[in-house]
Amino acid sequence: MSRAKGDYAEERGCEYLASQGFSIIERNFYSRFGEIDIIATKDEVLHFIEVKSGEEYELCVQNITPTKLSRLIKTGNVYMKKNALDVAYCYDALLVMPTEIELLENITL
Repeated sequence: MSRAKGDYAEERGCEYLASQGFSIIERNFYSRFGEIDIIATKDEVLHFIEVKSGEEYELCVQNITPTKLSRLIKTGNVYMKKNALDVAYCYDALLVMPTEIELLENITL
């Protein structure tokens, strides 16, 4: 996917999350392990969110590989340590499709 398409999906995702009561804390947080697309809070829970876009649900979900999930978790740990945080948190996927957006919470379970 091109960077422009990814940026567009992230922008749509942020708008969706804001409409659902999330507060966006940071976007595109990098560590040596990888990147977290969106970091947000809602109801005192910190959400590390991976944005995946595609034409349909199945294509989006298939792009959440075990390697990607591992990098997301490691990068989340870096963020928590760097900011000295001791809060409830979870890892989510935000699926951005042409006609809908779906949030899958706690994808590590």
